[in-house]
Amino acid sequence: MSELNPKSRFSQLLYDLDCRINSGCYTAYETACRSYSAYSAFIGRFRINGLKRVLVDLVSDGATAGLMVALGLMYYALPPIFEDEDIWDRGRKYSVTFTDASGTVIGRRGIWQDDAIPLDEIPEHLINAVLATEDTRFYEHFGLDIQGTMRAMVENLRANEVVQGGSSITQQLAKNLFLTPERTLRRKMNEAFLALWIEARLSKAEILKLYLDRSYLGGGTYGVEAAAQFYFGKSVRDVTLSEAAMIAGLFKAPSKYAPHVNIQAARLRAKVVLYRMLDVGAISQGQLFAASREPAVYAGVGDPYSPNYFLDWAYEQTLETLRKHRLESEYVVEVKTTIDTGLQRLAQDSVNNTLDKNGKAYRTKQAALVSMDTTGAVKAIVGGRDYEVSQFNRATDAKRQPGSAFKPIVYLAALAAGMRPNTVVVDRPIQIGKWVPRNYSGGYYGSMTLLSALTRSINTIAVQIAHKVGIRNVIKVAKQIGLEAELRPNPSMPLGTNEVSVMDLTGAYATFASGGKLTRPYGILEISRPNGEVLYSREQNAPRRKQAVQPSLIRDLNFMLNNVVVSGTGRRAQLGFTPQAGKTGTTSSYRDAWFVGYTAHYVTGVWFGNDDFTPTGRVTGGSLPAMTWHAFMSKALETKVAAALPGVPLEGQYAAYVDPELSGVEPVFEDVVTDDDFDIATDEDGTVTYVKPRSRSDAVVRVFQNMFSLFNENQPTPRYKRRKKQRLKTPGRGNYTSNRKGRFRNNRLSSEDR
Repeated sequence: MSELNPKSRFSQLLYDLDCRINSGCYTAYETACRSYSAYSAFIGRFRINGLKRVLVDLVSDGATAGLMVALGLMYYALPPIFEDEDIWDRGRKYSVTFTDASGTVIGRRGIWQDDAIPLDEIPEHLINAVLATEDTRFYEHFGLDIQGTMRAMVENLRANEVVQGGSSITQQLAKNLFLTPERTLRRKMNEAFLALWIEARLSKAEILKLYLDRSYLGGGTYGVEAAAQFYFGKSVRDVTLSEAAMIAGLFKAPSKYAPHVNIQAARLRAKVVLYRMLDVGAISQGQLFAASREPAVYAGVGDPYSPNYFLDWAYEQTLETLRKHRLESEYVVEVKTTIDTGLQRLAQDSVNNTLDKNGKAYRTKQAALVSMDTTGAVKAIVGGRDYEVSQFNRATDAKRQPGSAFKPIVYLAALAAGMRPNTVVVDRPIQIGKWVPRNYSGGYYGSMTLLSALTRSINTIAVQIAHKVGIRNVIKVAKQIGLEAELRPNPSMPLGTNEVSVMDLTGAYATFASGGKLTRPYGILEISRPNGEVLYSREQNAPRRKQAVQPSLIRDLNFMLNNVVVSGTGRRAQLGFTPQAGKTGTTSSYRDAWFVGYTAHYVTGVWFGNDDFTPTGRVTGGSLPAMTWHAFMSKALETKVAAALPGVPLEGQYAAYVDPELSGVEPVFEDVVTDDDFDIATDEDGTVTYVKPRSRSDAVVRVFQNMFSLFNENQPTPRYKRRKKQRLKTPGRGNYTSNRKGRFRNNRLSSEDR
């Protein structure tokens, strides 16, 4: 490499830089040497011996040790705060307000909080009241109010008790957000460090807003807006001076000064706050007198009628929906639900009335009920006899054996495997390993159709067909229709020995009622912020329902389950004025009794039993559960027009309930099939054909007819075009008569209720 030209500009710059570096290093070295020499000469003049040297060494070593201890204490006391997480919501609880579909508040869960009110909309007299009592120097200190702390110590010593607090608002906020209320030295040190940390990151306005929104103010409320709503029935924007003073007084001891607990103590505390505001110049003497003459009055507002079992379940659904849609950071929300408060009260009354009348005689203490529409929208939940006595939700959380109420799933698997309602099976003794299933009556009935077997709830037939189509295929069908319970493939599974919840089984039956569309129970329609901004809408965000089962299979199954109610074990649930279907269920030793049934409008499941699994007094699914189902559904459907179910058309016997003038009008079926086909009349696109009531021009008249036609019991039975009865050559016990397009009546049905 050739040498650089010494006359070039670049070479001169390099030489200049080299000289400066060398000169700087030499100068720094010389300065360090001179400083060390000067320090040594200075120290050399202090030559001490004896006791003085010992004292100096002790002080020096003590200072070193003290510094190490201070650093250790700082490490010990400083709480773990990670800025990569949402620290301001750390440990925060959810506040959920529930409404019905019309927007009427029906209850709350979690905490009661509303942080949607901006700081500039909170009245100045409320802010002044809080500052006057909690931290008069809030805008002057840096998080720790040394002057205020010293003043509080002096006042407390004079009074010989704690009369003033020394913590600033920032320290109290640190405690509310990150710490526990324990009275320890470590917590106080944590509080001090965190106060400095918060002041370095937030403005005074942001600190004050967090303090006003997150502080507990009694009655389950957090923040001034929730407190104003709870105690005075108004927004914090509208509170008066006396009400503001009462709210500010809650910060010190909310449980002691809450107006719903002790209104006199709350007013005395509010007067203290007013005088404190006068002392700091926040109000005038006249304002104090005016507020004292008109003290705040507790409005006595509380939750309206609260369907608690439904709210507990809906709260869990809300949290799950927030997690699923990544809305966990939304801690204050309003939720529009599917509940029908009228049906909820009716459901609770129906359950309690049955228990009051028959509970003691039948040795049963508890019951549960779930009702939903055919889309899965839950309208009522009864989780037990009395929520105040027991908050355990037996409708959603209890797992009990469904017994024969599980059999429709077995029969659906059989239909999917190619069997038909008129397929002949033989009721006979069978043995699987060491297990021998038995019928309710103890005997056997020989040859019969699937229709008769399900109507009678024959155990041995259910076991036979389940093992014929395959236990795992039955489980597959159960999952296919939405049953979420864990099903173990044991030999007795067809008899309902796996445990399910009332909610789960009722949801599976809703798939039957909806024509085979997968139906999952839900209670949330919409989730929004307090300002009305919608975060989640089921209509927009929920997945589209899929066809889980072929409609033809569901029609056959519904036809069979309708026969259970008309002439089988579920006769006590028969309504008579609308197509319906359902199934009873009773477990061994009468520990559990079920009835799950449905119409075109509602699907309802009922369970009776005891919490400790003790046997009832021979309660079967066809007794108390069916009776309760009938009592609830007969009133729930009073304002509904009778409608067909898939497989159970709206035939003549229901016409009088649709329109009284239809009495005597002959229903017309376009494609009536033979009895041997066990099918229903359908049109070309597969839709069930039934008589449509004559239209009315006056809507008011139609409404009143719908309401009052149920009480007309003397309507003559409509005449049919085809009345010819055919005697079927069906082997087995009992004569079966074909009547009205494939509907079968067994003239020798057992009176057993299972």
